[in-house]
Amino acid sequence: MIQVILGKKGSGKTKRLIDQANESIKIEHGVIVFVDDDTRYMYDLRHEIRFVNAGEFVPGEHRSSDWFYGLLAGMLAVNFDITLIYVDAFAKLIQLTDWNETEELFQRLESLSASHNVNLVLSVSADAEELPDFITRYAV
Repeated sequence: MIQVILGKKGSGKTKRLIDQANESIKIEHGVIVFVDDDTRYMYDLRHEIRFVNAGEFVPGEHRSSDWFYGLLAGMLAVNFDITLIYVDAFAKLIQLTDWNETEELFQRLESLSASHNVNLVLSVSADAEELPDFITRYAV
């Protein structure tokens, strides 16, 4: 399952994502991963949550939808116990230029989520009116 937390920059999406991740420790029985583009919020997360600084792996100008998908798929390939992945700064991580170009990525993420029994929670900096339906259907 995919969930998307929507809101303009500065609307509290990251805080909500961090709070939700920290609360999920109480009910989640698998490994929880939090992916961000830097280490700014690493110490706001409980120590049981695996923090991944995606910025370490490839410079910003080389990031793409394919790279992001590969990052998540690679994590799931080596750790079958991951059941929940939080992603902050989603648009930044994929170097987004147009939301309409992400439909295939969302389809691939939905398939990855279903086949590996993992839930994905993405932080998206935009209002629902700015986004295509294939994204807003995941909004929480």
